[in-house]
Amino acid sequence: MHLAVIYLWDTRNGMYKRIVLKLSGEALAGDRGFGLDAERVADITAEIAEIHALGVEVGVVVGGGNFFRGVEGQAREMDRVSADSMGMLSTVINAIALQDALEKRGLQCRVMTAVVMNQLAEPYIRRRAVRHLEKGRVVIFAAGTGNPFFSTDTAASLRAMEIKADVLLKGTKVEGVFNADPVLVKDAVKYDEITYMEILRQGLKVMDLTAVSLCKDNNMPMIIFNMNQPGNIRRVVLGEKVGSLVTA
Repeated sequence: MHLAVIYLWDTRNGMYKRIVLKLSGEALAGDRGFGLDAERVADITAEIAEIHALGVEVGVVVGGGNFFRGVEGQAREMDRVSADSMGMLSTVINAIALQDALEKRGLQCRVMTAVVMNQLAEPYIRRRAVRHLEKGRVVIFAAGTGNPFFSTDTAASLRAMEIKADVLLKGTKVEGVFNADPVLVKDAVKYDEITYMEILRQGLKVMDLTAVSLCKDNNMPMIIFNMNQPGNIRRVVLGEKVGSLVTA
């Protein structure tokens, strides 16, 4: 959900080989808004299992906003570094939950964290992550970049480039990129395709600016799509025109 070297065929007309899927923590909370919704986690992992069965190598970057978000009101009186550290730990909780659900479906899965915690997960090592993917394991990247002041959107962009993914997929609650918030503006216009420069120029809140700039500078295509529509992950991976394609 992001490479120095990427595959350059027209991926909107064919299946992606290797992807990074960016999930928000809120996506795992479902309608509850906080914590983990077991049914929602099961639904998401079922879709991941489906595309994995097609032969797609899957990396996942997960947020932690369903437990703690370092830039929200709950952290207003905290030091930013401390708050972001708590946010990174929240992503590890979500990653372990996803791992457990995927393994119950018979998939091999590895959680790799940017913060060393050997009793819970593997430390993130790029070559090892690529090897896991080549062996057919789903890799979940947790703890963001391991540094404060960087969002999990930036972590997703970074991991996608490091593992040479074909595309960064960002699952959201809307259908793609709009010229205004479609929840607030009824006649907001959806872009089927848009460039990173246009996103920056218009100030669209697709991802944080660091993540957008990173993708732009490294020619990483990204697709923003509605995560709440069942089957959308498979449709996107197979090259159907779902959501909004963002390119450099």
